[in-house]
Amino acid sequence: MDIGFIGLGIMGKPMAKNLLKAGYKLVVYDIVEAPVKELVAAGATAGSSPKDVASRTELIVTMLPNSPHVKEAVLGKDGVIDGVKPGCILVDMSSIAPLASQQVAAELAKKGVEMIDAPVSGGEPKAIEGTLAIMVGGKQAVFEKVKDVLLKMGSSAVLCGDIGAGNVTKLANQVIVALNIAAMSEAFVLAVKAGVDPERVFDAIKGGLAGSTVLNAKAPMVLQGNYKPGFRIELHIKDLQNALDTAHENGTPIPLTSQVMEMMQALKVAGKQRDDHGGLIQFYEGLAGVKVRKGGAQ
Repeated sequence: MDIGFIGLGIMGKPMAKNLLKAGYKLVVYDIVEAPVKELVAAGATAGSSPKDVASRTELIVTMLPNSPHVKEAVLGKDGVIDGVKPGCILVDMSSIAPLASQQVAAELAKKGVEMIDAPVSGGEPKAIEGTLAIMVGGKQAVFEKVKDVLLKMGSSAVLCGDIGAGNVTKLANQVIVALNIAAMSEAFVLAVKAGVDPERVFDAIKGGLAGSTVLNAKAPMVLQGNYKPGFRIELHIKDLQNALDTAHENGTPIPLTSQVMEMMQALKVAGKQRDDHGGLIQFYEGLAGVKVRKGGAQ
């Protein structure tokens, strides 16, 4: 099938490239010109607007920063809804509020268009590898139609429930990742302050119960002082805000998430919002007056 891809940022660009490598014909669009040119050079066709992309394709994928961006691209002026044909499918792979997914799906349904929400986890490295974990909300029949496409971008795609369930699952994922990073940060700063080399701490604990994918991915970066973003603090703030809003709407207290949110907000005020979320350790380093690096405190 011909696929439209809207949103060619840190995640969207490599995801679109993997679809091209798998042999799909792509029509792509982004408000930034450079990634569009890069995808065209790789074999895609440029679209002039979300409306144009939708009018030329059967399956439209969106990968955008947050709920307002998805609503604008799909429901706004020259949006997907103005060009899409009945029977087509929208796969929104953005990480947005579950309620926003449901609202967009309801509007598309009026035109006979199906939608699933399919946010991802794994960051830029797994987007490049095509090994993302994909969490899906929507109808079983629609999921089956697009599953093969999803598995060209990810190593797993799991249907979690009706529309919005994918984003609820992603919020749960982001809460766990944030709390893992905070726990790692707290522990490593404690070790350094006590005079123990954090690299040895990492080597000692990574194979035990405290070990995790988050620890293995973020500890080596922290030990080098490398906060080049795979997933920016400002984007994790967005996800935690959606988690807090959803929790408040359905009466779920999430106190640890609230604490980590305030740590990230403090780093944003300090101008570090574009650092990788592993840079959360800088909050703890500031409290303790040490830097966690190979060899011990610096």
